[in-house]
Amino acid sequence: MNGNTSESTPPHTPENPHPEPRTPTPRPGGRSARVRAEVVAATLAEVAEKGYDGLTVEAVATRSGVHKATLYRRWTGVDGLVADALTASADQSWPLPDTGDLREDLRRITREVFTVFTDPDLGATPTALIFAAQRSDAGAAALRAFFTARHRQASEVAERAVARGELPAGTDGAEVVRAATAPLYYRLFVTGEPLDAHAAERAADAAALAARAGLFTTTPPANPAPTANPAPTANLAPTANPGSRQAS
Repeated sequence: MNGNTSESTPPHTPENPHPEPRTPTPRPGGRSARVRAEVVAATLAEVAEKGYDGLTVEAVATRSGVHKATLYRRWTGVDGLVADALTASADQSWPLPDTGDLREDLRRITREVFTVFTDPDLGATPTALIFAAQRSDAGAAALRAFFTARHRQASEVAERAVARGELPAGTDGAEVVRAATAPLYYRLFVTGEPLDAHAAERAADAAALAARAGLFTTTPPANPAPTANPAPTANLAPTANPGSRQAS
């Protein structure tokens, strides 16, 4: 490899846990890009094996072959490594389904999330990375940015549905995808409830129905027409005990 070529393998992402090696492409700062790719790959491997508590700069340095002084200078420490692993993952492309039907597109997205995170082999790395990101402010910020980027990318499925006339104009595509995937992530990372294929499919169907009903349009709904004055209510003042007698 020369100094202007990157041959690194792209990092794992929740949607692409075992990516194919990238074809070498010229890029400026090739050596810096290679170092980053090696450090990100080492960070992901260490997190998957040892979790956040077992992650150390020294272990990443050993696994990546990058001197720990460089890691501290560029990433400052463990939290910076985790955050950058997520940032690098957000940069990876995510092939989206295009079936011509919103519900089926959303089902394929939720099915992919379900498959990746519930597979014992595929799910180890993205699951460990998300749990690690929740342990620091830098990691949490990077995690939010990761999902924002993913929802923005996946919003294309809703934009296509708008163009087909399947959804109302002004639909927020990112909100549609967020609604479809949020129940899965809630089970995986909040409640720990079992996640099955039916639950993943149901989440997609619910999001599609809501989107078609206009719940995710950016234009707020018109104010409802005022209702007529309600009928007078009965006198709710307490009455005398019917069984009692008033003194005459």
